[in-house]
Amino acid sequence: MSYPRLLLLCPGQGDQHPDMFNLARTSPAASALLDSLPGIAAMNSADIYANRNAQPLIVAATLGMWEAIRDIAPPPALVAGYSVGELSAYSVAGAITPAQAIALATQRAQLMDDCQRAAPGQALVTITGLPLTSASTLAAAYGYHVSIETGEDSCITGGPDAQADALQQAIEASGARSKRLPVPVASHTPYMQDAVSPFAAALDAAAFQAMQAPVIAGISAAPVSTRAAAIDTLSRQLAEKIRWLSCMDAAAEAGITAALELGPGGALSKMLQNRHPQIATRSVADFRTLDGIGKWLDRVLDT
Repeated sequence: MSYPRLLLLCPGQGDQHPDMFNLARTSPAASALLDSLPGIAAMNSADIYANRNAQPLIVAATLGMWEAIRDIAPPPALVAGYSVGELSAYSVAGAITPAQAIALATQRAQLMDDCQRAAPGQALVTITGLPLTSASTLAAAYGYHVSIETGEDSCITGGPDAQADALQQAIEASGARSKRLPVPVASHTPYMQDAVSPFAAALDAAAFQAMQAPVIAGISAAPVSTRAAAIDTLSRQLAEKIRWLSCMDAAAEAGITAALELGPGGALSKMLQNRHPQIATRSVADFRTLDGIGKWLDRVLDT
């Protein structure tokens, strides 16, 4: 039997909800951690979809869940995060504390919002049913850039709001499908370029600890295990596309046998399961109790 290798997945924005801390809070240690994180309670009672609240809330929910299960889960072989989830991943890997991650997520959101205010009228549009090269070419004709590659024939694009309707009409005319996302920030595109250097400076000012597992860099799908590489890739990903398809393939190539998404939501686990069905994959959102998560981990990672 092959030696089991666990991948932990840290989600980005999109699946947050008011009850996303409930399961983690059944752990006294996780509840204490969440209570110690400044501003989280206030953010969760405000607009949880506003960028300034969503990013730190998603990070807090992910790290609260990791605190809740870290004593019943084996050490991960790899950690990967989607968009702001990549910041969570470095805390899961031990490089930064949860408090540092929340502070950095708050700064990240502010810098991205500043870019949006400097160039208002941004939008995100999905393209499904076109090869990535064709999708990129079509998007570029309307001033859009590929933001995240989610599959061989699916991606998210970011660009001018004024061209969103025309782009969607062109996508549908090509026989593909599209959806406009309720996000007014063209993340992971050149629209965010002015945020890269300030965020790199914020990361550089943070104390990093030795990493306990590599983190897959979203922009390259390469494993990162050094402070310098973490600062470089975490800052650059604000304005460069996320190669999530390649990240999933890199995890499979690394011999990952099981993957657990730390929630909220289950988008990443569904994508990975569809792409690499040989990897046993679940999200914490699939379970009603922490004990259930522990039993599943014991079963799929039993050597």
